[in-house]
Amino acid sequence: MHDGATLLSEMNDRSREVFRRVVEGYLSSGAPVGSRTLTRDMSEKVSAATVRNVMQDLEYMGLLDSPHVSAGRVPTHLGLRLFVDGLLEVDPVTDADRRALNATRTSNERDVGSLLDRVGQALSGITQGASLVLSPKHEAPIKHIEFVSLAADRALVVLVFADGHVENRVFVPAPGQTASSMREAANFLNALAEGLTLSDLRKRFKSEITRRRQEIDSLAHTLVEQGLALWENEGEPYERLIVRGRANLLENATELAELARIRNLFDDLERKRDIAEFLELTEQGEGVRIFIGAENKLFSLTGSSLVVSPYMNADRKIIGAVGVIGPTRLNYGRIVPIVDYTAQLVGRLLSDRGVD
Repeated sequence: MHDGATLLSEMNDRSREVFRRVVEGYLSSGAPVGSRTLTRDMSEKVSAATVRNVMQDLEYMGLLDSPHVSAGRVPTHLGLRLFVDGLLEVDPVTDADRRALNATRTSNERDVGSLLDRVGQALSGITQGASLVLSPKHEAPIKHIEFVSLAADRALVVLVFADGHVENRVFVPAPGQTASSMREAANFLNALAEGLTLSDLRKRFKSEITRRRQEIDSLAHTLVEQGLALWENEGEPYERLIVRGRANLLENATELAELARIRNLFDDLERKRDIAEFLELTEQGEGVRIFIGAENKLFSLTGSSLVVSPYMNADRKIIGAVGVIGPTRLNYGRIVPIVDYTAQLVGRLLSDRGVD
């Protein structure tokens, strides 16, 4: 399986130009792009036959597709992904778009909901797509947590806060997590969560993991020194203590109890690491991200794209997100900077209102 960077590096300048022009032509017109059109626009003089051959090669690589019997080509989802990651040139936000977004700040009202609603309307209006605005993450103490498995690669965390606020967040669980492991994680967290915020909970788990790790180390030290056990993958996240055959035959009850204790501590450490990972996933966020077609699992709309960016408070902490959902034939070069600008604007507006 090729990754995008490899595919791009395997193309010569001519292939790259043909590919770029097909994608740009498709994004602006929505129609398949033919070799004749490309031959007219190419920076070097080439025949239509040469361009057709390049297009066939790009189709063979899985980057272009011919939707009908026509000679025209359109980019595949893989092609769009490659273009967006490696060849996309973004335009500066125009003065008109900037003015439309800045107009949302005119009101001095304290209601954050109304402000975000106006931002959503402005974003939809200027991009002609559906806007997505996730309001600031809640940092009140947690009353109850529940994880719900939605699909093999998608899960939902339901957070019920002590002040009655309820929040749902979708995240991608680590491979191998099951509905029962999520239930177990939720039970474990609910026993500890009372009165703690999500951030507090995460800190507590980090210190629990460190403490477990130290306990295991001190107990295992003697066994390793005596040659009764050894570390496998030492220092790695999934290291194990391998107990040698002779140690399993120990008759001393104290030593046997110590071995059982080490095994139990390992099980506990593993469970805490899994739970820490769940907490990490419910809090994390990144810069502007683009989900194309089938990657857009959050909305299960394979023919759509989502351009989304988190926004931050004055302490540079991610508190929400804004985005645009539209057809895969979005004008990415225009929409990516608009979403980025909107996220920064919302962050500033909420910081001015003291939202954190």
